[in-house]
Amino acid sequence: MKARLQNMSLRAMPFADAASDGLPMDQLLRLSLFQVSVGMASVLLLGTLNRVMIVELSVPAMIVAIMIALPVLIAPFRALLGFRSDTHKSAIGWKRVPYIWFGSLWQFGGLAVMPFALLVLGGDVVHEIPFAGEVLAALAFLMTGLGLHMTQTAGLALASDRADDETRPRVVALLYVMFLVGMGVSAVIIGTLLTDFTSLKLIRVIQGAAVVGIGLNLIALWKQEHVRPMSRAERAAPRPKFSDAWSDFTNGGQAGRLLVCVFVGTMAFNMQDVLLEPYGGEILGLSVSATTLLTALWALGALIGFALAGARLARGSNSFRLAGGGILAGIWAFSLVIFAAPMNSDVLFFAGAGLIGFGGGLFAVSTLTAAMTMPATGTAGRGLALGAWGAAQATAAGLSIAIGGGLRDWVGHAATSGQLGEALNSPATGYSFVYHTEIGLLFVTLVILGPLVRQSGPLTPMESDMRPMGLADFPT
Repeated sequence: MKARLQNMSLRAMPFADAASDGLPMDQLLRLSLFQVSVGMASVLLLGTLNRVMIVELSVPAMIVAIMIALPVLIAPFRALLGFRSDTHKSAIGWKRVPYIWFGSLWQFGGLAVMPFALLVLGGDVVHEIPFAGEVLAALAFLMTGLGLHMTQTAGLALASDRADDETRPRVVALLYVMFLVGMGVSAVIIGTLLTDFTSLKLIRVIQGAAVVGIGLNLIALWKQEHVRPMSRAERAAPRPKFSDAWSDFTNGGQAGRLLVCVFVGTMAFNMQDVLLEPYGGEILGLSVSATTLLTALWALGALIGFALAGARLARGSNSFRLAGGGILAGIWAFSLVIFAAPMNSDVLFFAGAGLIGFGGGLFAVSTLTAAMTMPATGTAGRGLALGAWGAAQATAAGLSIAIGGGLRDWVGHAATSGQLGEALNSPATGYSFVYHTEIGLLFVTLVILGPLVRQSGPLTPMESDMRPMGLADFPT
């Protein structure tokens, strides 16, 4: 009776059908903790510390922007990190665990020294040493960025190795949900702890996050990869070259186009990342409490997109067609946001924000699933494919935020100064230009995606009567 109740409770859990014989639910949930750790580090790098450096520590905005951009510079190396985990040699045969472990160490080290580096950067010093704060802070951000990229790439590859073809889409959706959970919970906790800012509290909070991060990663990787001892001849064999593996990866015809599609599509969805809240406040006159709902709506839309992607992909739907559906949702979303200003409609604005999250989530999960299920050729493994996807996605996200802010300032200044004519003399013009640019990029992404849809063939629905119901099966 007890065993039956346990099985019933497991089947009723969200994403219960993501489990498989090779990756049971308890191990899958434990493995997904690395995404919580990565989400926490991302919140610190891109959110909390941004505000702390500018407001509490009075660091110039230009230096803050450079520091936040440093982890993005490491993103292109995710493909190399994934390839190294594919071809790693060890006496016991572990390939992914060493990279998750060393990524955890880099992340821990960067966060451990970061509060002291930021205090020096803010001028809290005894001895003045030129550029000491800038150098120390840059090293801390680089170490943390390298750690989270290494951990996420190897962790996704390990999950992909252990999942089977049927459950892999659900595993992708679950891991993305855990990433969002990590970001959301960490933002609330860290923001609350730093409400009454002091230097000592900054040290405690960031170093506490470092300890929590490495603890979560240790729990996540424990007994996740089977020991497969390698023979002496296997260890002595020369390691494949990255250039050969990359050539194998791109020779299939789809890989290069998929990466370009991910890059352009991510830029289209993320250019507005720092503009939606100012747009709501400056143009629509919304209060601070009202604009804070945007993040919740975006997250809700993303969760619905993840759930839909998991349900459709598990039934055998074409991942490229689903990515196209996400792009179309994004076009509608930005159109609603644009029309919200001339119609002075808060409803259109909030609906657009939710649709941006939905379209972006659907696009991200679909393209990540396509990368995870792309057949390996020659020396190219899943780690290389996932690293390449992560490199394209993270690099585009970082660049798009900077480009979006720059375009808004440049076009907005030209419009309000009268250079673009009386009809466009409005603060909304700068924002609208960015949103129209994003719509244009989404159409470009559709053009890039088209041949991938044709090459991958029609939809192939699978029989789903024998699968247990999970969160992704509920109507959205």
